[in-house]
Amino acid sequence: MQERFRPAIKYFGDIISVGQRLLQGARLLGIPVIVTEQYPKGLGSTVQEIDLTGAKLVLPKTKFSMVLPEVEAALAEIPGVRSIVLFGVETHVCIQQTALELIGRGLEVHIVADATSSRSMMDRMFALERLARTGIIVTTSEAILLQLVADKEHPKFKEIQNLIKASAPESGLLSKV
Repeated sequence: MQERFRPAIKYFGDIISVGQRLLQGARLLGIPVIVTEQYPKGLGSTVQEIDLTGAKLVLPKTKFSMVLPEVEAALAEIPGVRSIVLFGVETHVCIQQTALELIGRGLEVHIVADATSSRSMMDRMFALERLARTGIIVTTSEAILLQLVADKEHPKFKEIQNLIKASAPESGLLSKV
């Protein structure tokens, strides 16, 4: 979610807002966050609205997939990783290629549909459909945050509940319903 994408990506403001919600949830739950930036020399850094405080790794890349040796090494340091949650831009390029590579390595992959977008809604929707058909879980920010706490008795439930009290913006997803 880099500065140069701002004018081109559909619903960019919405996905930034939802992405920030997910990062807040990850910090509350102690979930490691790995961030890659596509060619930041040309496309700029992650937008200011996204707080990367506490990220395990922030890495520049030119490959579309974020599965780089440094990312694989960071994942290997996290005991028992079985699931990965992905969000960002563009759905049909970096997100899709990363998800397909990760599922090919035996990981369960969740794409947060309301926190990912593309320049074209057609590319976005076809990518989400393709990913779902390959066994990747396409979900929403609220669903994934509640799945992570799993129970009202979770010690962080109230804090997560506060994050989701206001509904996430629909970010163009309802135009398909």
